[in-house]
Amino acid sequence: MAALDGVRILDLTRLLPGPFATLVLADLGAVVDKVEDVGAGDYLRHTPPVVGEMGAAFHILNRGKRSLALDLKTPQGAAAFRRLVSSYDVVFEQFRPGVMDRLGLGHGDLLRENPRLILCALTGYGQEGPLRDRAGHDLNYMARAGLLGLQGPADDKPTLPAFQLADVSGGMWAIIAILAALRERDQTGKGQILDIAMIDSVIPFATIGLSRLLGGEIPTRGQELLSGGVAPYQTYRTKDDAFMSLGALEPKFLMRFCTAVGLEVDMTALLPGEHQQALQGRFSEVFASRTRAEWEAFNAEHDCCLEPVLRPDELQDDAHIRARELFQTLPLAEGSVGVYRTPVTPRDFPKSPGPSQGQHSVGILREAGFSGQEIRDLAECGALRSADNSA
Repeated sequence: MAALDGVRILDLTRLLPGPFATLVLADLGAVVDKVEDVGAGDYLRHTPPVVGEMGAAFHILNRGKRSLALDLKTPQGAAAFRRLVSSYDVVFEQFRPGVMDRLGLGHGDLLRENPRLILCALTGYGQEGPLRDRAGHDLNYMARAGLLGLQGPADDKPTLPAFQLADVSGGMWAIIAILAALRERDQTGKGQILDIAMIDSVIPFATIGLSRLLGGEIPTRGQELLSGGVAPYQTYRTKDDAFMSLGALEPKFLMRFCTAVGLEVDMTALLPGEHQQALQGRFSEVFASRTRAEWEAFNAEHDCCLEPVLRPDELQDDAHIRARELFQTLPLAEGSVGVYRTPVTPRDFPKSPGPSQGQHSVGILREAGFSGQEIRDLAECGALRSADNSA
C-alpha cells in the first residue's frame, strides 16, 4: 500500500513547478487528475522534443496522471469544477493571485464547499506583498531572492544556472506543505489554504552564503567559500579538455589530495582572500597534467572528494546512476520515452505515459456523479473536451 493511497488531487497547474509536485504525490500513491483548458492545454504538451505526439518533458512530469479538459472560464465549466471539489482532498493551483476569484472559484469559496479541502496556491511572489500580482519566471525569483547575485565569477555578470531551482524548490515546498496539511486534517478534520511562494522557496538554498549577510557581513559573488572563492572547492580543466570537480573542504581531504599530487599548502588554502588567485593557478596546472580518466583512477585510490563533471550525454550510462535506476523508460503506443525516478519514486512504479488531453474527462466526471446527459451538455456548450466519446 502506497502512503497516499486514497488521496485525490485536482491539479490545475502546468509547465514545471506544480506538475513536478503532483508527479511526486502521484508516485506516493495519490490519484492526480490534471485539469487543463480545452484549447492548447499544458504548454509542455507541445514543447520539443516531441515523443509520441507529446513533449518529452510533458511525459516526464505527467506520467501516471489522468487528464480532464474543462473550460473554467465558462459558467458551466466553473460550476462543474465546484461540483468536483466535494470529492477531492486537494486542489492545487498555480495561477497568479486573484485569478481563481475571477473564475468564481475563490479559495475561501472552495473551502466552504468542502471544509476538508486542502487548497495549495503556488505562485511566484505569494498571495501577499507588493509584488503579489507581478509576472515572473524561475530566473526572476532567484534574482529577487538574492541567489543569482551570488552566482558566477566576481569580475563578470551573474551566471545563469542550467536548471530551474525556484520552480522545483517551489514544488518541493508545496509537497511538504500538502503532506503536513493532510496530517493536520487527520487530527482536526479541517482543511486549509496553503500559500507557497517560489521566491520564498529558494532562500534556504543559499543558507551558507547568506549566513554572512545574516551575521552582519556582505557576501561577494565568486569569492565565498562555496562559490569559487577557494581553490579546493572548484572545477578544473583536465589534459584532455574535460573537467573535474574538487570539493576538498575538510582539511583531511585537502591534505590527502595535495600530498598525493605533490602540492605544498597550508590551511589558508581553505580561506577566501587575495592569495587564492595564485593558488587556483597552481591547482589548474596540476589538473592539466592528467586526463579525466586518470583523475578518476586517482580518486578511486585516494578518495578525496573528486568527481568528473559529466556531460548530459554521459549521464544515463554512468555506472552509479544506472545502479540507482534513476532513469527508466516508458513504453508509448509507438516507441518509448525516458523518464527519471525521484528519491521517493518506487523502483517498480507504474509505467504509464503522460495522458492525452481530455483522455479521462468522461471517467472523472462519471466518478463524481455526473450523468451521461450532463457530460454531453458540457461538451456541447464547449466547456468540456474529451478524448473518450462514451458520454
